[in-house]
Amino acid sequence: MSTSREERRPLRIALLGTRGVPARYGGFETCVDEVGRRLAARGHEVVVYCRTTTGADVSQREYAGMRLVHLPSLRRRSLETLSHSGLSAVHLAANRVDAAVVFNAANAPWLPLLRAARIPVATHVDGLEWKRGKWGPVGRKYYRLAESMAVRWSDALIADAAGIQDYYADQFGAATRLITYGAPIIESERQERLAELRLEAGRYHLVVARFEPENHVHLIVEGYTASEAQLPLVVVGGSPYGDEYTRSVMDRADERVRFLGGVWDQELLDQLYANALIYWHGHSVGGTNPSLLRAIGAAAPTNAFDVNFNREVLAETGSYFSTAGEAAALAAAAEVQPEATKTRGLLGQQRAAKYDWDVVTDGYEQLCRDLHASSLRQSGGRRRRTAADRTPAGVA
Repeated sequence: MSTSREERRPLRIALLGTRGVPARYGGFETCVDEVGRRLAARGHEVVVYCRTTTGADVSQREYAGMRLVHLPSLRRRSLETLSHSGLSAVHLAANRVDAAVVFNAANAPWLPLLRAARIPVATHVDGLEWKRGKWGPVGRKYYRLAESMAVRWSDALIADAAGIQDYYADQFGAATRLITYGAPIIESERQERLAELRLEAGRYHLVVARFEPENHVHLIVEGYTASEAQLPLVVVGGSPYGDEYTRSVMDRADERVRFLGGVWDQELLDQLYANALIYWHGHSVGGTNPSLLRAIGAAAPTNAFDVNFNREVLAETGSYFSTAGEAAALAAAAEVQPEATKTRGLLGQQRAAKYDWDVVTDGYEQLCRDLHASSLRQSGGRRRRTAADRTPAGVA
């Protein structure tokens, strides 16, 4: 088989370490959904490992061209991801693929199992998980250890932000491949769904976030309630484990704050982003955040917590805060200067154009081809035949 034919050949690719698809929760799931469906459309056989949770349709074996494998997990915050990924790794080791992408460095203890099965693997290392407030001393120590294990046992590392690249270079001397997320461009001016929530276009502030300390929902709510803002603050999201932090956020609110809980209706979410006076983004320890990209893709003017990851995406189109006082000033300014605020949103949407899911998929596809090619070289060119080898010539 010639090199050119090998390079064009469809691959069998596994995506594991997330809750799975359809995406309803988190950046990893969004990435798997968007990239997986595009890889499948390009002719690759994509296997996605999904977590069996309450209400999940475990009978669904295919989604957007991807094959789904449903496996259980321990329903404890500290063990849910690791337990599910362990079962996924065992299953995958017995059902080998050409390349695997493991999401979340926390899953690094399972990498030796995949390597023993001669499956080339890349790890998407995400943000600085050990900085998340939900983890105690043991959890933070584990995440630091997991980062070093991911560096040692991965065939390649994926960073979704330049700041994450810098961190792995500085801490471990490790090279990473920069592959960001994509930003959906929402051109529609539809707003009819807002009436369901008794909202008016351009007349509300918006937060969409998981309730975790490092996402600074408490700081946004505190700053907003201390401001002279008149328009409501709409808060979408919550905590999957319901904890003291959630109560602390709600305790800071007044009658102007409306908590909607989780909103899984994607059309409604799009309209909430696209018609917000301001989108508030408090995330601070992740890399390139999908919620932020979705906001700027919808031309939502954005006030963001002042960290390098957010400045990398927003640059001069964002306004930044680090304290409740700064958030209060920004909340009032948005209502006093609505036209200038809207202009920021339009400029942000121009920046969003460079975050393209098709380009992101190009990056993942090339990475998987590189992993597979490297594996072939190391094995002397021998490889297991897959369904892709049996594809008739001329069929993409």
